[in-house]
Amino acid sequence: MNEHLLSIVLFTPLAGFAVLMFLPGAKKNLIRIWANIAGLAGFAVSLLLLARFDKNAAGFQMVEKVDWIPSLGVKYFLGIDGISLLLVMLTTLVGYLAILASWSSIQERVKEYYAMFLLQQVGMIGVFLSLDFFLFYVFWEVVLVPMYFIIGIWGGPRKLYAAIKFFLYTLAGSVLMLLGILTLYFQHFKQFGFYTFDISALMQLDMPLHLEQWVFWAFFLGFAIKVPMFPFHTWLPDAHVEAPTAGSVVLASVLLKMGTYGFIRFSLPLLPKAAIDPWIVQTLAALSIIGILYGALVSLMQQDWKKLVAYSSVSHLGFCTLGIFAMNPNGIAGSVIQQINHGISTGMLFLIVGIVYERRHTREIKEYGGLAHVMPMYSVVFAIAMLSSAGLPLLNGFVGEFTILQGVFEANRAWAACAVLGVIFGAAYLFWLYQRTMLGEVTNPKNLKLPDLNLREWAVFLPLIIWAFWIGVYPKPYFEILEKPVAQIVERVRPGYFAGQTAHNVAEVSVR
Repeated sequence: MNEHLLSIVLFTPLAGFAVLMFLPGAKKNLIRIWANIAGLAGFAVSLLLLARFDKNAAGFQMVEKVDWIPSLGVKYFLGIDGISLLLVMLTTLVGYLAILASWSSIQERVKEYYAMFLLQQVGMIGVFLSLDFFLFYVFWEVVLVPMYFIIGIWGGPRKLYAAIKFFLYTLAGSVLMLLGILTLYFQHFKQFGFYTFDISALMQLDMPLHLEQWVFWAFFLGFAIKVPMFPFHTWLPDAHVEAPTAGSVVLASVLLKMGTYGFIRFSLPLLPKAAIDPWIVQTLAALSIIGILYGALVSLMQQDWKKLVAYSSVSHLGFCTLGIFAMNPNGIAGSVIQQINHGISTGMLFLIVGIVYERRHTREIKEYGGLAHVMPMYSVVFAIAMLSSAGLPLLNGFVGEFTILQGVFEANRAWAACAVLGVIFGAAYLFWLYQRTMLGEVTNPKNLKLPDLNLREWAVFLPLIIWAFWIGVYPKPYFEILEKPVAQIVERVRPGYFAGQTAHNVAEVSVR
């Protein structure tokens, strides 16, 4: 088992999917129970990764490498480092909680619904574990299909429009990314005489700057559409608004992180000359800052509760991409932690919207008001999720935003000054939403008898609340897990960075 732990983590949801296919479609409760068992098993198995992971080891751990298509140089190649470890844990936990949250909300085609979720889990975990570009691309594309059906079958009134828009946008980005991958593939043959999709082998390439820039932009379009960065964000609000609650949770918490992960894992280390090119860095930083401010300002204008949370994702993920292109340890480590934080806090916010939508079947903010009197426990959970997203100290969002801003300030003070405005606007739209829906008197008689959270809903929220406080109060283990892989990426992109920092610190001490 120890030799194949990553494969076990990867294929546990697929085993659950296979069994699910043999269950009779009329037995809805049996299907729900089995899907929850499979989701919980996927999370339980992933906990073994934490037990086996060595935070002091450099490079990838628990590596599995087998020839898959030798004639094309394709390998079944899996490995994990601190960055992918945190994202896999986020995927397995949020995936299970999304399945649990769907118990009462999905009544039609229940078997197909849970099948799509389990299949999607396989694709998302595979993206974070793959160290062969061909394998990575297979998993990247696999994820599109279940989400397309989740939105297109179980979504809202405009579900087909949203599903097709999601699919076409992300497919277009994927095809352009494929061209970049093939460029690296053929360049490796040209320089070394054999074909391979092995990412560690492709790092040995020495390409001219103009070619690296071309490949960088090809990757950029694939990853930026997935994040999504401004101006490629327009598919996201439609997908979120029309998707069922659990679909929105997984889309926000995990799927969007595939884009930011791609920048960190591939764009920076594989294309170091292009990644540090001033024009590219300034362009991507500018797009990130525009995304931060645009997403926050548009959130302030929303009348639809779910659409507000959707646009907040554009703003929060702008911080994640800005941290990446600060190109220093604080920026990149802060970005990864903020990706986890966004998965926790925005996942909770979408669950919050989903619960009230199940009870009232409307997301119009004006339909609510004074819900704290009717649903006190619900209002407490909403307050925690809102404060987590706003970056209150002692909650997870503060740690990520503070570390990103520290790294961005080190890189460019003007960027940091602009990004801080996004924090202010973020607090404004979140507090404004909470005030209009939770506080004051109950303005709509339809809300007077809404039931508060039940035990199953508490079971969904508690793991996320505990995780939010853990990161906020004691983030040290997360920084330790990220220290080695982040240092390797920074040294790859900016050779001599740490030697320069050490010399600078020594000079400061001698002056004192």
